[in-house]
Amino acid sequence: MEYSVKVDAFEGPLDLLLHLINRFEIDIYDIPVATITEQYMMFIHTMNELQLDVASEYLVMAATLLQIKSKMLLPTYEEDMDEIEMVDEEDPREELMQRLIEYRKFKEAAVELQKLEEDQSHVYTKPPSRVQINVEERTQPQDEGLDISLYDMLSAFQKLMKRKQNKKPMQTKIARQDIPIDKRMSEIVNELKAFKGKKSFYQLFPYQERDHIVVTFLAVLELMKENEIIVEQQHNLDELYVSYRERKEEE
Repeated sequence: MEYSVKVDAFEGPLDLLLHLINRFEIDIYDIPVATITEQYMMFIHTMNELQLDVASEYLVMAATLLQIKSKMLLPTYEEDMDEIEMVDEEDPREELMQRLIEYRKFKEAAVELQKLEEDQSHVYTKPPSRVQINVEERTQPQDEGLDISLYDMLSAFQKLMKRKQNKKPMQTKIARQDIPIDKRMSEIVNELKAFKGKKSFYQLFPYQERDHIVVTFLAVLELMKENEIIVEQQHNLDELYVSYRERKEEE
């Protein structure tokens, strides 16, 4: 059975590269091409494993990274008058670096504009009037976690697969059972409702079977897309926690 899920969180290969740069705290002006290429290819491989829709631009960027990596590994020499001198060429990373810097500027500007739009949406005008302030009315502070992107979810999936591979299977023969994503989504929602709290992301994967792991992961992505669940991470590279998003009518 093939599953194909299209997630709006994909914003392009430059977005993925920025995610990797931020995650590994890499200097954008001195990108270690070998490391970035390895991590980028791992994400592409994971996307293909999950049969997510991967646009051709991701594959073009993969080819670009491999080309830059090969240029970095093979310096160019020029033979002149029986002497070998190193040719001063432009850094093969320069074009990619400039594209990333420009993309980051626009991305940061878009975030600021979105904040301004949200602030403006909360502004209402009314005629002047006397307002009585009740000091006892205070809003409860909320936990400020990191925004979870699709790339964070893919990283968690990679860690999950490594954990499962390190465990020995409990049985040698496995009966294949195709589980519809809709059914698995309902199971996860019911499980989180009954738990009534934040549950570790890895606790949603109790079985060793790869088919069950993939379907569960795709079900989590769909529930995130439909705003049915909340996925939180307190700090970068920390464990993910999942909870059911309570509706007002349910409270």
